[in-house]
Amino acid sequence: MMNSTFNLKALLFFYFSAMTIIVGYLPVYFQENGLSGSQIGVLLAVGPLASMISQPFWGFMTDKYKSSKKIIFICLIGALIGSLFMFLSTTYVLLIVAVFFFFGFMSPVGGLGDSLTQKTANQLSVSFGSIRMWGSLGFAIMSLLSGFLLAKIGIQYIYLPFLFFTIISLILTLRVTDVTSSKKPINLKEATKLLGNKRFMIFLVIMMFITITHRTNDSFLGIYIVEKGGSESFIGWAWFIGVVSEALVFATATIWFRRFHALSFIVLSGVFFAFRWIVMGFIQEPLLVLPLQMMHGLSFGIFYLCAFHFVTKLIPEELQSTGHLLFYSFFFGLSGVIGSSIGGWIIDKVNVAYLYSALGVLSIIGVIFMVIYQVVYMKMEKVNSVSSV
Repeated sequence: MMNSTFNLKALLFFYFSAMTIIVGYLPVYFQENGLSGSQIGVLLAVGPLASMISQPFWGFMTDKYKSSKKIIFICLIGALIGSLFMFLSTTYVLLIVAVFFFFGFMSPVGGLGDSLTQKTANQLSVSFGSIRMWGSLGFAIMSLLSGFLLAKIGIQYIYLPFLFFTIISLILTLRVTDVTSSKKPINLKEATKLLGNKRFMIFLVIMMFITITHRTNDSFLGIYIVEKGGSESFIGWAWFIGVVSEALVFATATIWFRRFHALSFIVLSGVFFAFRWIVMGFIQEPLLVLPLQMMHGLSFGIFYLCAFHFVTKLIPEELQSTGHLLFYSFFFGLSGVIGSSIGGWIIDKVNVAYLYSALGVLSIIGVIFMVIYQVVYMKMEKVNSVSSV
């Protein structure tokens, strides 16, 4: 079992190490290059837009050709080429094109990795969290080390650690064991039936009231800390504490996960999200952000793990990768487009503290809708179980 999961854990570790550079420091890199809040907002929206379009496509290709490994390899090659294009772009228009190309390949790797993790966990009868936590650890450890590194060499050299981690991920992909959950052939017509799955699609739409707030924070946490007087290494500490708490939630999932229905945990995590953002709206000292980052595990960690588990139950086995990547495109893609574009506009018009207060209100609305969804879902399940007896 150890050999079966070692390479996958290592791949997740280094892929998310590369992503910590992009998520944590790319907005600050753009700011250092003289771009305004609105321009950064557009760029941070272009990335999720590319993800939203490309993720269902790569998910479908994975289901069609029954191989996560080959598709991850292709995406990482595309991401490496896209990153060179992005870091060498000299005009804003070229940068927009480069960011779109880069995220079109880089983002799907996370969803494909998580989808492969879920299949591997099912096959080996281990918890999803016990494997996925290595991605979080990679993100956490490298966010801290990268913070120190970039504070020393300068934010303009963020491409060096990024290329290093991505090339290692590419090499590890060759050693990962593929898992095929279903041998049933699929075509595009069958894949589009997912869009007619009302319980699945309504859940994706409702969850966005909360995931938009998460993705907005991803985009603007670095700027928030810098505006409060923090440095690049401070950003690293903030990500480190947050993602370590996320890894702890994943690692202990076998203890708490089965105690209540996944939807109950999703509602609870939505409450934690609302609390985080409202408090951040009032904070004046960057130092106070660090203890609050411990709530990242209780909010994002619980929400993501439970939502991923819940949608897996809603989609047919032969379309797992397509369904997972569609979920991913809503969670990280569409939510990111909306969060980054509106977030950048709010920062330009008001300030970053006001943005976080607005995120708190949006999370509360999301919690209310999620409670309604849970009540209706449980009633339908009860009716279905009675009628099947």
